[in-house]
Amino acid sequence: MSVAKRPQVLIVEDDLSLQKQIKWSLDRFETAIAQDRVGALAQFRRAAAPVVTMDLGLPPDADSVSEGFALLEALLGMDPAVKVIVLSGQSDRANACRAVELGAYDFLAKPLEADLLNMTVERALRVYELQAENTRLRALAPSEALAGLITRDEVMLKVCRTIEKVARSNATVMLLGESGTGKEVLAQGVHLASRRGGKFVAINCAAIPETLLESELFGYEKGAFTGAAKTTPGRIETADGGTLFLDEIGDLPGPLQAKLLRFLQERKIERIGGRQEIPIDVRVVCATHQDLSALIKESRFREDLYYRLAEIVVEIPPLRERRGDAVLLAHAFLKRSGDEQRVNLRFTESALRAIEGHEWPGNVRQLLNVVKRAAIMADGSRVDRGDLGLPATEAGGTPEQSFDLRSVRDAAERAAVVRALAHADGNIVKAAELLGVSRPTLYDLMNRLAIRAER
Repeated sequence: MSVAKRPQVLIVEDDLSLQKQIKWSLDRFETAIAQDRVGALAQFRRAAAPVVTMDLGLPPDADSVSEGFALLEALLGMDPAVKVIVLSGQSDRANACRAVELGAYDFLAKPLEADLLNMTVERALRVYELQAENTRLRALAPSEALAGLITRDEVMLKVCRTIEKVARSNATVMLLGESGTGKEVLAQGVHLASRRGGKFVAINCAAIPETLLESELFGYEKGAFTGAAKTTPGRIETADGGTLFLDEIGDLPGPLQAKLLRFLQERKIERIGGRQEIPIDVRVVCATHQDLSALIKESRFREDLYYRLAEIVVEIPPLRERRGDAVLLAHAFLKRSGDEQRVNLRFTESALRAIEGHEWPGNVRQLLNVVKRAAIMADGSRVDRGDLGLPATEAGGTPEQSFDLRSVRDAAERAAVVRALAHADGNIVKAAELLGVSRPTLYDLMNRLAIRAER
């Protein structure tokens, strides 16, 4: 699918011969032409060029600089980052200097030298791109809630924004998703963004035997049972002032469900063997891969407890549904493994295709283990498909059926850009080369399609 190229330079000049000369001098750049202020603003609104060359004397008052300065002010108002290069005669030098003071990037004296004009435009483009990239990186600097998460998938980014919104409240958060999708990472994000001063305390309700789970959660007094040699606080008490993460809450035994519900209602606990109520200030986050609605119907999970825990419900998509994330995460995991081994490891193209095409039933946890193994098994610095032990399948993401051409085009462009960025490991220059577009065009596509750069 062809992509309309965004003009890199807007040439604003009413003298047709000089206009042609400038265009020929800048023949290696994508250019657009305007002859007056109105035409220039219309062109700029249509496709904002990062660089503008302009004369200050423009119609309808070419003998004055009023139109030129009005255009300069309007362009900078629309995009303060635009690089305006003023082309001035010797007599206009003072006005050109004034334009630079007002925000123009540079000025060049007429008659123009083609090499100098090219060098100035190239430098202006480079500065524009660097500033745009710095702005993008600052805007996308990971918040505390997302510090441990790597994603570019639109649905997963919405999940992250939800986490950021709810983190500062005291609402109980329930995270639903398959095993290995990153529920504990998001739970830690909730804790960090909440700025609670206490600890993040996690307990896996499925990993501890039922006979021990109550004492693990609520603690016990000395002598409460055989072997209770000293008073020991439970996980809930340890998390006082912080966040308690109850993983696999669907596996919590029935008697403990009732006791947990009482704690959530009263925010007080009693240790096993104790009679004193202990007030607890704790943020509760829980997670499960199970269908709690089905468990409630089977009378295996209390409905009243569910509603206490499900004040905010966040559903985490599996890795197979997160477009581009498998390759993106694989790059990050491989770099981590390479740093540990002090080797600069890289995937081959066949390895990337295998990663992208695999279903990943074990989600991020499975991907991490596969990449770790591949990093160990690889000969040299290149990790091939054989090192991964995955079938050589192509990613086959098919856009949803639609008769709306704009939706189909946007879906196809988004899929292509996300795949290219993942394959290029977030390198904008390489991704642009894979897509066959310029860097400004790629930035424009990313802005239009709301695609964020690699975190």
